[in-house]
Amino acid sequence: MSERAAPQTRPVKPQLTAAFQDVPVCASVVGLARVKDFASAASQVCVLASIPVGELSNAVRVLVHLGKIVFVNIDSCPGLAQDRGAIDFLTGIGAQGVVSTRAALIDRARSLDMLTMQKVFVTDRSNLNRSLEGVGRSVPDLVEVMPAPIIPWMPEEARRVLSPFVAAGFVMDAAGVAHSLAMGAVAAATSDHKLWSLRRDELKSR
Repeated sequence: MSERAAPQTRPVKPQLTAAFQDVPVCASVVGLARVKDFASAASQVCVLASIPVGELSNAVRVLVHLGKIVFVNIDSCPGLAQDRGAIDFLTGIGAQGVVSTRAALIDRARSLDMLTMQKVFVTDRSNLNRSLEGVGRSVPDLVEVMPAPIIPWMPEEARRVLSPFVAAGFVMDAAGVAHSLAMGAVAAATSDHKLWSLRRDELKSR
């Protein structure tokens, strides 16, 4: 791992710390049909994905009105361009955050004071090093590390560089959430709506 990719751990934004305090789960809301489930869940943070651009505005408006923190996965929503104009559009409809693998989009979102989450896929050691370097350059508020089961195999220094991070992928039960937190994640991301109201004090009793 290069020396350049070893910055100090980034602090967690206060609103994210507060949002994950009771429910350390980020809801991966895939498709419009799951928006209603998240609206009634205890989780305060979501990533909207695979929602057509024409439906995004209303979904974001409803969830923000409920006090939720809404990230939009700009890479996966049909009809939403992956460029600066799309970031401006998301700001205009009230989305507080952006998720992307693309550093340029993270930079644009940061310039508009949006929350940012950079998604990284760790498939091997060389890929991990590239991810560390990319995160070091773009400095997102959160890193979404996929898949979650790889995290225990990552060096402690790598986890520090990526922190604060959200563990995602194959988080399928409460044990997976607890294990993600034990590995240093600030939260676990899951598309399983049954975990969207899982409270931290429930994990302590397991």
